[in-house]
Amino acid sequence: MFISNAYAQAAGGDTASSIMGLLPLLLMFVVLYFVMIRPQMKRQKEHKAMVGALTKGDEVSTSSGILGKITKVGDSLISIEIATGMEVQMQRTAVAQVLPKGSVK
Repeated sequence: MFISNAYAQAAGGDTASSIMGLLPLLLMFVVLYFVMIRPQMKRQKEHKAMVGALTKGDEVSTSSGILGKITKVGDSLISIEIATGMEVQMQRTAVAQVLPKGSVK
């Protein structure tokens, strides 16, 4: 009395409507790629090139905020002079940016 009859949906279906249903999801992925993924990959590539080009005498800023001059360069480690006579060893990847000459006094 109070419950209506349930009928099965017709077999098949409209394939155009199912493709249109996936279109917003596809569009969101494309926007996400160009807004987030691609710029991050570009930054990683630039950082890798900068770390590979480090040489003795470069003035750098590390990811922890330490400023200093590179005194030794190894395969994975560098030595940074942060004060007169005080050197610390760090991984090359800890370098955040190379500063212009004369920045560190």
